[in-house]
Amino acid sequence: MPGESSPLGDILRSHLGSEDAVTNLRKYFGLAGEAAYTGARFEHLGGEQVADEVTAEDLVAVQMLSVRVPARAALELLEGERGRQLSELLRRIPVDVDMVEVDAAELHRDSAADQAWRLLLRVKGIGWVTAGKLLARKRPRLLPVYDNVVKCLLGSPSHFWLPLHAALRADGNALHHTLLDLRKRAGVPETVSALRVCDIVLWTAHENDHKARRCPGHGTLSP
Repeated sequence: MPGESSPLGDILRSHLGSEDAVTNLRKYFGLAGEAAYTGARFEHLGGEQVADEVTAEDLVAVQMLSVRVPARAALELLEGERGRQLSELLRRIPVDVDMVEVDAAELHRDSAADQAWRLLLRVKGIGWVTAGKLLARKRPRLLPVYDNVVKCLLGSPSHFWLPLHAALRADGNALHHTLLDLRKRAGVPETVSALRVCDIVLWTAHENDHKARRCPGHGTLSP
């Protein structure tokens, strides 16, 4: 029996089914004859990742997505107490699983992932966008990149992880399979996560309009 529709699911289906989705993915990853976006290296910069601690390569990788971790914040995450606390939380967050595969409890408030996100917000100089991108770097298949552009396109929901999880799992994981199909059709490597494909399709669909129209989400600082 088909699952219930949701506003987020409807928006995702609209953009993932767009004729531009494959074209924009190919352009983003430099597969259409032009230079790739720097964000194409976000998941893979530096080769094999260290799963349960923030590394200098992670801090460089988030710069590929146009955010910067200030020097003092970087030192705190690399050598300080907050970095050690984050490592303890990362050890409790599943590795090498897709968001669609886990129970919603892994994403609820007070889950290890949620606690890690909130811990990062307590590091001076790190806002919600950067916190999310750092966690997406550490768990690219489980936690999504999320910024003002995508937030605005989706109608500025007050929460994102759980509605996205529900949308991906609806109708026998239909949207997740759509993302995998888009990745294959665009010729994007299988090492790029389904969540990253989703983010890129949404971001490229709205970035230009977002800047030109100064949409409500543009420049906001709170989730």
